[in-house]
Amino acid sequence: MRIKKIVASLFSLGMVASPLANATNGYFPIGYGAQNEGMGGASIALPMDSLAAANNPAGMVMVGDRVDVGLTFFKPNRSAEISGNTLPGPTAPAPYTTPGTTMNGTYDGNGKSMFYIPSFGYNKMINSDTSLGVSVFGNGGMNTQYDTNPFASLGGQGPAGINLEQLFIAPTWSQKINANNSVGVSLNLAYQMFSATGLQPFEGMSQTPTAVTNNGTDTSTGYGLRFGWTGQVTPMVTLGATYQTKTKMSKFSKYSGLFADQGSFDIPSNYGLGAAVKATSQTTVAFDVVRINYSGVGSVGNAFTSLPPAFGGTGLQLGATGGPGFGWQDMTVVKLGVSYDVDSTLTVRAGYNHNNQQIPSNQTLLNIMAPGVVQNHLSLGSTWKLANKQEVTFAYIHAFKQTVTGVGVIPAALGGGNASISMSEDSLSLSYGWY
Repeated sequence: MRIKKIVASLFSLGMVASPLANATNGYFPIGYGAQNEGMGGASIALPMDSLAAANNPAGMVMVGDRVDVGLTFFKPNRSAEISGNTLPGPTAPAPYTTPGTTMNGTYDGNGKSMFYIPSFGYNKMINSDTSLGVSVFGNGGMNTQYDTNPFASLGGQGPAGINLEQLFIAPTWSQKINANNSVGVSLNLAYQMFSATGLQPFEGMSQTPTAVTNNGTDTSTGYGLRFGWTGQVTPMVTLGATYQTKTKMSKFSKYSGLFADQGSFDIPSNYGLGAAVKATSQTTVAFDVVRINYSGVGSVGNAFTSLPPAFGGTGLQLGATGGPGFGWQDMTVVKLGVSYDVDSTLTVRAGYNHNNQQIPSNQTLLNIMAPGVVQNHLSLGSTWKLANKQEVTFAYIHAFKQTVTGVGVIPAALGGGNASISMSEDSLSLSYGWY
């Protein structure tokens, strides 16, 4: 497949060649590019660099000729706690217990704790009203590695965890339709990788037990579209809107017994509205509202409600059509950012990002592997303009610790009990641009 060859070649060249574990708004990053991150992700109506297509492709024609390269240092802190568990009940098929042990305990999911996430953007003005460009970025990801396996008493062997990486390469066309309005469209060429380890207890719950865990890294490709519009409605106010289609991905065949619909793992659609206000000659305020449709992807949105009949339950098996998933709900994200031009060479930024909790408290058991529960983020950033049309940008984001506690979420056949999941995050981004 031509798309797969192109995307895989770019990935192997190292444009984005590290785990994309920036799980902040669920498993999507709060923003794309250091300038955007410094604004708390708010930039649907405020394009700033050649990664603008990741937020709103209509903005690319507004940034002009430029190239941007960046690197993010990302450090998440993931943990889980299980309490009230006893030995698995009599309906659990053997051998689902280690004599004298339970699942109870506090578990550290930071077997790998630091991630490095590169990004790249290029934009070229074809004429004064048209641009062509490409943005390369991590669209999302999730990583956990519990060196002490939370499921060891059920037969889990070795470290337990998952690693999901998603890369977008987005060729983009953008056009000014008049002096105040522009439109754009990006073709999102998507490439994702996934692996899972230590999930042997879930094999007995699957319709394909050999395709649940410890099968190495699997890959998947697909494509989708993002559309956008920006319009300056007054000298002070600019508005923007964007919509990204669901990205239909090829299936993870090595994990067809883990993910619903025989290994399907599409990338959800999302859309947003934004506004940017030039409050003073030096101050700009940006505000975005974004909706991520996690529930529209079965492997992510389907609830883990009941064990399959082999365990005395009435639920579907893992990997089945319409089978269990992580139970994530749709997410609404509110982003607010402020930038201030100190002088002609220095701009400083601050931002706030908040989302609703997409993991319900009754879905924490399987989400021990994917505890993307953080809700509140603060960011700071700045850009220094150098000689010869060059600039350097940095951004820092802190995601405050969030915990979701599930009471009674462990089925009686597995010994019952409660499962809590927690996460906090820090990231530092640096980028270099010339224009």
